[in-house]
Amino acid sequence: MSAASRAPLRSPRSRAALLSAVAAAAALTLTACGSGGTSGGSGDTNFVTGADGVATAKKGERADAPDLSGETVDGRQLDVDDYRGKVVVINVWGSWCPPCRAEAKNFETVYQDVKDTGAGVQFVGINTRDTSTGPARAFEKEYGVSYPSLYDPTGKLMLRFKKGTLNPQAIPSTLIIDRQGRIAARTLQALSEEKLRAMLAPVLAEK
Repeated sequence: MSAASRAPLRSPRSRAALLSAVAAAAALTLTACGSGGTSGGSGDTNFVTGADGVATAKKGERADAPDLSGETVDGRQLDVDDYRGKVVVINVWGSWCPPCRAEAKNFETVYQDVKDTGAGVQFVGINTRDTSTGPARAFEKEYGVSYPSLYDPTGKLMLRFKKGTLNPQAIPSTLIIDRQGRIAARTLQALSEEKLRAMLAPVLAEK
């Protein structure tokens, strides 16, 4: 008897289960492009995650944001700490990441809406896992992204976030830094305009 004839035949039910598993894996791939390579949360955390997937920390329980400085995609120098006194929206993205492409125009739309309102908001991207700045610059041009992005091909900036804090554990990730330079909120999913505005509003409203 040949090996082919000895191989068990899959039943329709097992084939359906296999297709279902493949579909589930594909859905996860579209939800997040990959791990950020950071240490995850621990049992000793000071934040809670809501049903909307946004994790928040109370004002007195927030961790300081780490040093986020270096060269941008367009070759300039940027230090997020220079924006102290403003609310800073950090978006971690890669040009190779489908959910990042899906949310890019949403971020630019909200940025244009809030940047000149006097509310004191700055958007900063962190571009990661692009092996050169060329694809990142092409991404920004295609989607009209006008705010700066730090170039972080190896993820070293992401690794600066401490374990147990609201750190960027996936791509895309979005964090809100309050006016004192502390991490107020985080989500590990692509955002619509509405979800981004809802995530930003409570931190903007703080005195």
